[in-house]
Amino acid sequence: MEHRLKPEPLRHRERSAKRAWLARAGACCALLPALFLCGPACGAVLHAAAFAHHIERFNSMEDENVTNLVSNAESREWLRANIPLFECPDREVEEMYYFRWWSFRKHLKQTPAGFVFTEFLTPVSHAGDYNTVSCAASFHLAEARWLRDRRYADDYTRYWFRGDNGRPARKFHNFSSWLPAAVYDHYLVSQDREFVTNLLPDLVADYRLWEQERQETNGLFWQFDVRDGMEESISGSRRNRNLRPTINSYMFANARAIASIARIAGNAAVAEEFDAKAKELRQRVLANLWDDEAQFFKVRLDNGRFSSAREAIGFIPWMFGLPDPGDPRYAAAWLQFTDPGGFRAPFGITTAERRHPEFRSHGIGTCEWDGAVWPFATSQTLYALANALRDYRYSTVSREDYFDAFLTYVRSQHANGKPYIGEYLDETSGAWINGRAGRSRYYNHSTFGDLLITGVVGLRPRADDQVEVDPLLPSPVWDWFCLDHVTYHGRTLTILWDRDGTRYGRGAGLQVLADGRQIARSEKLERVIGRLP
Repeated sequence: MEHRLKPEPLRHRERSAKRAWLARAGACCALLPALFLCGPACGAVLHAAAFAHHIERFNSMEDENVTNLVSNAESREWLRANIPLFECPDREVEEMYYFRWWSFRKHLKQTPAGFVFTEFLTPVSHAGDYNTVSCAASFHLAEARWLRDRRYADDYTRYWFRGDNGRPARKFHNFSSWLPAAVYDHYLVSQDREFVTNLLPDLVADYRLWEQERQETNGLFWQFDVRDGMEESISGSRRNRNLRPTINSYMFANARAIASIARIAGNAAVAEEFDAKAKELRQRVLANLWDDEAQFFKVRLDNGRFSSAREAIGFIPWMFGLPDPGDPRYAAAWLQFTDPGGFRAPFGITTAERRHPEFRSHGIGTCEWDGAVWPFATSQTLYALANALRDYRYSTVSREDYFDAFLTYVRSQHANGKPYIGEYLDETSGAWINGRAGRSRYYNHSTFGDLLITGVVGLRPRADDQVEVDPLLPSPVWDWFCLDHVTYHGRTLTILWDRDGTRYGRGAGLQVLADGRQIARSEKLERVIGRLP
């Protein structure tokens, strides 16, 4: 029986925020009834009314134990006003797309510091102000960058860097973070130069603080596994200063992002400094965290030896493009992805290799990262695999492997025959673990919308005015799909695939439209690039 919390009364600011977005949505709906913000005149393909049944089902299948800014009753209008629309022949994939947005909305809060997203709906002792936890903040921003109302992502970003009276939020450094990299990735969607350049001093100061707190004399960063959000791992420790692929990959990505933002700001000195930091850290990771014998990136323990275990964190370097594309030896790591003795299991990607003698040996129900399936790690690994396929073109893994893992991720997010997202699950039974008293209900610790948009559909955000779409959907699988009403660089994108042209009546093949105007097309499901009008 889950503990039921009485919703807190809404403050005046929360009511004002509700009125604002409802007014915006309502005004548009009054002009164009039953459509999602625009209609056929501006090239819309999908209409929100066709997907309302998903939201109605989600609202009816639960007791609403916690209410933040947007209640279940208001969720349909909020989602209608904010999210891209998506449809495909796989009803479960489509349902999960809307479920994860519906679930994500539950975590949006209005606070004196602006909008924030929570990780847990119920209060947790390790949280900071407003029940915020920084562990998955970068994932929250990855999802929020696709919302039409940019205030949510912008406020949340400012909260972490300035939420404590102009200083970083309390407990920001309680967990490793790639938030500066996520800030730049948000810019690639929004193109808000003023926002990211205004944050540059905060990002630089934050990086220097991490150097003071966690950088060893050899230039690499150390972390406790619990501060990576990955406690009770085979390689980890709550006390030992181990050098981990996690934090070192994050800091590489952060340095590179800061350099990019500095170039936008015209600050050549900072750009040069952080380019050099990224280059040096990449070299140190490749020289010190790649185990030639195991052919995998691994934790180097504080005694100087490698951990005995391959763990899913060894895939994280590809999430940020860290491995050298010109060195073929790194491709061997991905053989473990599809190996049942490695990371492949019936209900997902395990967090440690299944052949290891300590696999699933640390107990049950206390946040073990010794092998069970964590959606957090699954998200990281799928981002990494997407890059490995597109930018490295390894033959050791395929797009079919990616999509199979994505579908397993979809199928795993269920409980009692209903969509569900929690903390972690048994790799063979699919049973969710650590769901006591509703603690992990709607656990906001992973991504789905961003994975589908950038992975399966293949929109790869860029800094220039070109739109790149490179779907990871294998060609024979779906005869059609459409992602519509995507806010990107101030335009509205539509990406559709129609094998024979009968689904949408716009001709056969893959098409990309900006504000209703076709900018790219191919007869095949393949990479295309078009220029924004």
